[in-house]
Amino acid sequence: LVDKCIGSRIHIIMKNDKEMVGTLLGFDDFVNMLLEDVTETENTPEGRRITKLDQILLNGNNITM
Repeated sequence: LVDKCIGSRIHIIMKNDKEMVGTLLGFDDFVNMLLEDVTETENTPEGRRITKLDQILLNGNNITM
């Protein structure tokens, strides 16, 4: 199922309550994912923090959905 999403914009929810939206470039057998043109959203006590990233490699162990 994930292989059909390569090249598409996807929304990832991490175990640490961060959310990532970006274009899926690839993944491996451990579901580590490489995303580009990423928007990272994190809820903090001060409010919502949004960070823009060119690329990020996500550890598959930390992905919940």
